[in-house]
Amino acid sequence: MRLPEWIKVKSYIEDPLRRAGLHNTKSILRNYGLSTVCEEAKCPNRGECFSKPTAAFMILGSACTRNCGFCAVEYSKPGPLDNDEPEKVAMAAKEMGLKYVVITSVTRDDIKDGGASHFAKTVSAVRKHLPAAKVEVLTPDFRGNKDSLKTVLDSRPDVYNHNVETVPRLYPYVRHQADYRRSLDVLLNAKNIAPDITIKSGFMVGLGETFNEIIHVLKDLRDAGCDTVTIGQYLRPSKKNLPVREYVRPEMFDVYKEIALDMGFKYAASSPLARSSMNADEMYNYSNK
Repeated sequence: MRLPEWIKVKSYIEDPLRRAGLHNTKSILRNYGLSTVCEEAKCPNRGECFSKPTAAFMILGSACTRNCGFCAVEYSKPGPLDNDEPEKVAMAAKEMGLKYVVITSVTRDDIKDGGASHFAKTVSAVRKHLPAAKVEVLTPDFRGNKDSLKTVLDSRPDVYNHNVETVPRLYPYVRHQADYRRSLDVLLNAKNIAPDITIKSGFMVGLGETFNEIIHVLKDLRDAGCDTVTIGQYLRPSKKNLPVREYVRPEMFDVYKEIALDMGFKYAASSPLARSSMNADEMYNYSNK
């Protein structure tokens, strides 16, 4: 299925300042041996983000223990954790001059706490080197382990994000190793543990869901205590991933945004190229006025 005309990814090759920013970001990441979800998941916005510069650091390695149908991140047996990674992330963020740092990860079901303590150490390292920066974490579900969740939240990120990704009917097709209700419980538990932290989630459209199913997910997210939400078009990262069932028109994204705001979300990023970490600083600043 060909991309429609309303999905256009900007190129920054012609802009010398943006091009320099893009290359500088890549250079810093390579120097510290770090991964980003921007690159590993083949995000369509990575050129724009890197050129700003900004990036969503992906910790716990680059190999995932789950094999979600929509995701381009490598599915294989992960290696040991890099104990220096928290410090590397903090130093790279400082060198990039970031004022807003997003930390995400692969899923590590092979680790007892799911990597929660590694998340906490990374948040703490960023706080040490960039005390004025805001920090957002985007975590896996930790198999529903409340202790792991509390470990992350006790490190005091400014935003806690966990994506439900799709509607519950499509979980066996899109996220067969995950559980929709468990993800909602993660969000609800996060709100109960840290009610002063912004709670965020997001999902994709274009995988075969219906309008009513989308509204149901939005209601579920509000009931789980979500403050902000992202809704974006699923784009097939490779031929081995699930096919796109529909390219949703921009007008429908506007409808979803209006519905979300009417439900009480403080901010809703809803557009074809909206992604969890895209303009995350803008979402935070607007929802915490």
